[in-house]
Amino acid sequence: MPKGRLLIVEDNLDNLTLLQDVLRALDYEFRIAKDGEAGLSVARDYVPDVILMDMSLPKMDGWTATRHLKADPALKHVPVIAITAHAMRGDRERALEAGCDFYMTKPLNLREFAQKLKDLMPPPVPPPVTS
Repeated sequence: MPKGRLLIVEDNLDNLTLLQDVLRALDYEFRIAKDGEAGLSVARDYVPDVILMDMSLPKMDGWTATRHLKADPALKHVPVIAITAHAMRGDRERALEAGCDFYMTKPLNLREFAQKLKDLMPPPVPPPVTS
């Protein structure tokens, strides 16, 4: 049984491949969207436990997509992790102001990333007790 459900919103094939490989190795289930508009659509249908959001995306950037996610009553509780190459002064604050709950820069520290996912996942549901 997977440890949790994630949505990856990423348009760069190399970054997407890395995230997929890491999430498979950590036993997470995930869906993919390659732009901000698709990310909103997939999030509404899939309702993940955590969203991994690139900030530089086609059609709708990650800042705008995150604002829409956090304005949606059905999704505002879902933690959004900004995963971005934007590491200049003010970029972290800009992501947090848009509604991202956490900010991580590329290349990812995989140990820190794995721990953050573990911390954000809801507790496992115990199997039903049978008598």
